[in-house]
Amino acid sequence: MIKLCDINQAAKEKLPPAFRDKSGIGVHYVDAFIAPMNAALADAAATRVSCKRKGLRLTLRVGAKKGDGLMRRLAVSEDPVVMLAAALQEAAQAAGVQLQLTATEILIEP
Repeated sequence: MIKLCDINQAAKEKLPPAFRDKSGIGVHYVDAFIAPMNAALADAAATRVSCKRKGLRLTLRVGAKKGDGLMRRLAVSEDPVVMLAAALQEAAQAAGVQLQLTATEILIEP
């Protein structure tokens, strides 16, 4: 596993109800959380990684691999933290990579 980035601890400040959010999925939290994921890996090829949100869909790109995950509020949880973790795992599986979220960092295996 290669370290992709540190988790943005300030993103937790944007969780509802402390931060006003009409989306129901915590889009401000999601955007703040995935922003540091747009980086290059520290491997020999300097593989480019990007993660973007458009509506309920998260798109994870690792080099030439691409996968999508959906923020499922009813099927997974109403908690944006749990929803985001499930959507990221879904996107990583669709892209054919492994993603691991720890308390302080995000690890990836391309």
